[in-house]
Amino acid sequence: MTGEPGGPSGLPSELVLTAGPPANGGSCVARHDGRVVFVRYALPGERVRVRVVADRGKYWHADAIEVIEPSPERVESICPIAGADGAGCCDMAFAEPDAVRKLKGAVVANQLMRLGGYQWRDEAEATADPVGDVGATGWRTRVRLDTTAAGRPGFHRYHSAELVTELNCAQLPDGMLDGLAERSWPPGAQLHVALDDDGARHVVQSGPRAGRDSGRKAPTQVIEGDYEAVQRVGGRTWRVPVTAFWQSHRDAAPLYSRLVADWAQLSAGMTAWDLYGGAGVFAAVLAEAVGETGQVLTVDTSRGASRAARAALSDMGWVSVVTDSVRRAVAAQRRRADVAVLDPPRTGAGREVIDLLASAGVPRLIHIGCEAASFARDVGLYRGHGYSVEELRVFDSFPLTHHLECVAVLSR
Repeated sequence: MTGEPGGPSGLPSELVLTAGPPANGGSCVARHDGRVVFVRYALPGERVRVRVVADRGKYWHADAIEVIEPSPERVESICPIAGADGAGCCDMAFAEPDAVRKLKGAVVANQLMRLGGYQWRDEAEATADPVGDVGATGWRTRVRLDTTAAGRPGFHRYHSAELVTELNCAQLPDGMLDGLAERSWPPGAQLHVALDDDGARHVVQSGPRAGRDSGRKAPTQVIEGDYEAVQRVGGRTWRVPVTAFWQSHRDAAPLYSRLVADWAQLSAGMTAWDLYGGAGVFAAVLAEAVGETGQVLTVDTSRGASRAARAALSDMGWVSVVTDSVRRAVAAQRRRADVAVLDPPRTGAGREVIDLLASAGVPRLIHIGCEAASFARDVGLYRGHGYSVEELRVFDSFPLTHHLECVAVLSR
């Protein structure tokens, strides 16, 4: 290992390190004089020259800027705008997609053991499953762009307010952003772009916030198409605001919907809860399983998502759509659920919600998580209440990135 002075706060500006195993968040673990260095844009086993970018006391963060001894799994970047000096969109575009899936599986296996006390698979054997057949590129159907002070749209650099105004990210289908770079936009505005299941493109501008309105919800303006995009899953149609959440991978919502229907093991007359339910995609398959004699509750804090759920599920009178926090909604229930499905934000469901579910005596849970550490912590909390993991899968729902999706079914 070698170093040169001149980095942040007197740290060495550059080091030559050997990257070790993958860490949660897209880095590899390396060491310099006993200190942990989290290195981005490197693969395990590679010898790389890195630029130290942050000091966190006990550890440093660094970016690989030169590969001295490459891994056989390294490729020419699949995304032309990503990298240490580029956009933060495709932070794993320099590796074979199959290798990235193995790294994601290893990270989840490690986090489950460390934070959840659960042995899923050996890290060397774990892998993430592909989603659909679109491959590593062209899979994204929703994207948000910010705008520069000069009014140009762009993608953020990694953990930075600075924007890259080249828009040819490899995640996007051809033509998705055509014409947007040629227009001048209000500085500080955001552009929400969606390709829906009818093949239509929708562009909605939100903001910019200004003056006394800076603390209020940003105003929106439809630039192209409609405010709501048409989405179809399992023969049912949703109209979801372009600014609201919908799975960004074109094949993710149908895949997760089928998995929930299979793992729920519901029958007529049962009760199911769809928590953090968004537009009610899971509520639809749960309602089909329990039938008119059953009950389904779907809960989300988003008014726009709840409106979409009420419209899409209006023919299912046994579905209740509640706009509230999951904690309050679950605490208010007087009838125990036979199954609860949770799809919480990146921070996870957390102790309070999981304690409520355990106290309510819900015997079967399907938990979806998009961040490995919070997912592992939640699994540990369930296990502390006597739940056992029946099945667990990891999906490469965000190819070319370190992001992933985990789904587990637990029972007691």
